[in-house]
Amino acid sequence: MSLSLDARQRAMLQEMGVRVWAPLTAPESPAELIAPAKPQRASEPEPAALPDAPPPVVDVRPSVPSQTLPSPSRVTELASGIAHMDWPALTEAVHHCQACAMCLGRRAPSLAAPPQTTPCDWMVVGDPPDEAQERAGQPFVDDAGLLLDNMLRAVAVQRWNPEADAGPNQAAASRAYLTHVLKCRPALMRAPNAAELGTCAHFLRREIALTQPKVILAMGRFAMQLLLSDTPPEQARLPLGKLRGQVWRFADVPVVVSYPPAYLLRNGPDKARAWADLCLARAVATGQLTNP
Repeated sequence: MSLSLDARQRAMLQEMGVRVWAPLTAPESPAELIAPAKPQRASEPEPAALPDAPPPVVDVRPSVPSQTLPSPSRVTELASGIAHMDWPALTEAVHHCQACAMCLGRRAPSLAAPPQTTPCDWMVVGDPPDEAQERAGQPFVDDAGLLLDNMLRAVAVQRWNPEADAGPNQAAASRAYLTHVLKCRPALMRAPNAAELGTCAHFLRREIALTQPKVILAMGRFAMQLLLSDTPPEQARLPLGKLRGQVWRFADVPVVVSYPPAYLLRNGPDKARAWADLCLARAVATGQLTNP
């Protein structure tokens, strides 16, 4: 079997980034095509039949620009003094951070930080950003973000928004600061390991210090993995569903585990369980639940 491509087809494949290789053969001249076959003498042995030429190899793999491939040499040290940074300095440090391999190939980190210290009784920590959140530069966008906003409004809380914030007249009890457990979405998608989560935890701890939340809502497997890192390993390794309904602690702040909004969009029956998680978080934030 052979693959015959005309000039137009080859040009189309080249535009698509598909490279075509064909075996090199000597071109036949017009004279060879029309010349009669040379008669063989009786004493000459019959020449052995030549195998058919292999078909040309077509590379159907997409062409990937070399500049998108990460280089481990770009990983640098974590910025110093994170524990004493204000919001502008923390934002600058996050945008220039290359302290773990998760930053390699990112377009931009996802962080929606206020310009100044803004107490929020609620903090919602989600999993690493997806493409939409990276593009928007903030957590919980599109349908998942709309669902989370509706969930928070049901308990009289809204996400902190610098344009809609009423300043000192708005009570901290009605504000929720939203962030990611990991600020970067790498070009080559993979799950972060414990060391990478631990590196980005330095920024999360400072976010906690600047917002002073009374409760943290961990929404997602990786958010749960980090925020429950101080718990016994045999408990932290349990599925998310088995860690709900309890109050944990991270950086001396109560933590409630719940399902991520993107999961709830696909699994409607679990919205009732997520509502129970919100009620538990509200009881913690308002002081109704003593000694959480």
